This record gives sequence, C-alpha cells and structure tokens, in this order.
Amino acid sequence: QVQLVESGGGLVQAGGSLRLSCAASGLTFSRYNLGWFRQAPGKEREFVAAIRWSVSRPYYADSVKGRFTISRDNAKNTVYLQMNSLKPEDTAVYYCAADFSGTAYYTEAEYDYWGQGTQVTVST
Repeated sequence: QVQLVESGGGLVQAGGSLRLSCAASGLTFSRYNLGWFRQAPGKEREFVAAIRWSVSRPYYADSVKGRFTISRDNAKNTVYLQMNSLKPEDTAVYYCAADFSGTAYYTEAEYDYWGQGTQVTVST
C-alpha cells in the first residue's frame, strides 16, 4: 500500500532552519504532484508548498515565499521542504501529500495520499 513518511521536524529557534523529508513507497512517485501542508493548534490545515510531477515547478503560499523551498528527488522517492528564517508562526504539524492528476495543488481535497505529519516548533 501507499505510505508517506515525514521526518526532520523538531524544535528550533526563530531565524533557524529545518529540512523536512517525506519518503514515499507503493506508488509511481515520479508521476505524482507533491504538496506540503501544515496545521497549527486550533487552526485549519493550510497549504504550504507544492511541486508538479511534469516540470517540477514549485508553488508556495505567500506566507512562506522566499523562505521555504520545496524539491523532489524521484530517484529516492522523496520530497523535501527546506525551511529557512523560521518564525514562531510557522509552528505546526507539517504533512506531505501526493496527488496523481489534479491541478488545484493548493487544495487538500485534491490529494490522494497523506503522511502522518511531523511537528515543527519555532521558539522565540
């Protein structure tokens, strides 16, 4: 079956960096659009970044543009989220997701598979 497993979360001071990884199995990874979402306590899950399968073009939420970078390594079936200049408001559980054929990359409902999430906490 399909599995997405996130790693790399943790506690970091404001201004610091983290790199999240999401390893996929059970699917033809190179044919999937991949996304990162996050959910802060008491808030709805929100789009963070996505990367298409065909041209590896990235998309970002305005709140992370210029600070976060999404990338993929199809040989390793892994998608990454490099997070720099972290802020306390970036604190959330971060989820990766895979979408086979959609175009609304910023929409949760578009995605077919989800990981279990990894906690990112940014302290002041």
